[in-house]
Amino acid sequence: MAMNGSLLAIVQHIEAERGVSREIVLTAIEQAISQAARKNHNVTNDLKVVIDRKDLSIHVYDTLVASDEEQGPGFITLARAKRYNHGNPVAEGDTVQIEMPASRLGRIAAQTSRQMIMQKIRDAERSNTFSEYKDRVGDIVSGTVSAVSHRDIYVTVGKTEMLLPGKERIPTESYQTGDPIRALVLRVDPEAKGPSVILSRASGKFVEALFRLEVSEISDGIVEIMGVSRDPGYRAKLAVRTANENVDPVGACVGQKGSRVRAIVNELNGEKIDIVRWNEDIREYVKGALAPAKLESIEVDPIQPNTVHIVAAPDDYQKAIGKRGQNVRLTTKLTGWHIEIKKSMATASFEDQKAEAIKELAETFSIPTAVATQIADAGFLTIDGIVEEDEASFMAATGLDEVTAKGVYAAAQAVAELTRAAGGDDSGSESEAE
Repeated sequence: MAMNGSLLAIVQHIEAERGVSREIVLTAIEQAISQAARKNHNVTNDLKVVIDRKDLSIHVYDTLVASDEEQGPGFITLARAKRYNHGNPVAEGDTVQIEMPASRLGRIAAQTSRQMIMQKIRDAERSNTFSEYKDRVGDIVSGTVSAVSHRDIYVTVGKTEMLLPGKERIPTESYQTGDPIRALVLRVDPEAKGPSVILSRASGKFVEALFRLEVSEISDGIVEIMGVSRDPGYRAKLAVRTANENVDPVGACVGQKGSRVRAIVNELNGEKIDIVRWNEDIREYVKGALAPAKLESIEVDPIQPNTVHIVAAPDDYQKAIGKRGQNVRLTTKLTGWHIEIKKSMATASFEDQKAEAIKELAETFSIPTAVATQIADAGFLTIDGIVEEDEASFMAATGLDEVTAKGVYAAAQAVAELTRAAGGDDSGSESEAE
């Protein structure tokens, strides 16, 4: 099929460029040529191809049945069978293995075998990749962006091409071909049609892995990560604890003058990180997670499981909720507890309450103060108050035009849902990295 020198060059190229061992390549070539050649009507299904491992010469063998008369493909005359059997006796019906010229397999077999060879080499590559990375899930790898397709990024790490899917990217980041990149090995899928190693930069586990690399106390087991919640590209919360009384787990993660957490923030392109001291007392845990907001009270619901009720002063209510509900949402994900926050109005006059409500409505819905005042004048001072009313009644009570009323009502429902949402993905403030 191929000259020794040509085959050697092919094998060496595949070894160097694809990282597949010579034995795997040669075995793939043998199997592929054998399978392709069996499609030739002049050979049997017992045909096999053997490549000499020393000089890379190709040998083709077929097994034929001895017969008194030539009967066509698969048979051989007794006279010829004796010659191939080195003169030893051969009876009719005996099988004899003969070596045949590789050229007899034909051009079609050669072309078909080439396709099969490449497929088997790709399968071998996939198998090698799986073996190399199956135990590295959760590790961080460094590579180079080799291609960008829509939101998906192809990353070359060593000789292996990996995939960073669009949904696993940090939405605020942008990459070009040739850019260096670090990411977490999220999973290895040997059945994938494309790259079998899937990467992530959006997972909370990526933040965990970065802290393990940067903070020696975590890698040594002195400080333990209890949970991570994350809004990729914007903010993350990390909960930590330690059994060593001489170690401050938060301080260890922050580092001297913030050096450790700053390095991680830089890797995440400015994503803010709140480091929270884990506490088995859920009230203390939630209090730390919602910092810097100061809370007036935190009560565990005696009936509803995993639910806490919080009262915050007017000045701290918005801090506790966070922009677009982010602070309370991340705290809910971190702790696994449903959190309900209400504003304290015990010491405020009605006018003060109304003025605060107008300000909050205007900021929350990005509406003019005049529209917020019109809503408050109709008796709707809170988001909960709005969603407790049906849309038609809200529209009639406020006197707003249909477009504005429906827009505010829909936004109120969305904010209420975010604020009250419980559970979460990823699964963590005494210190905040800005």
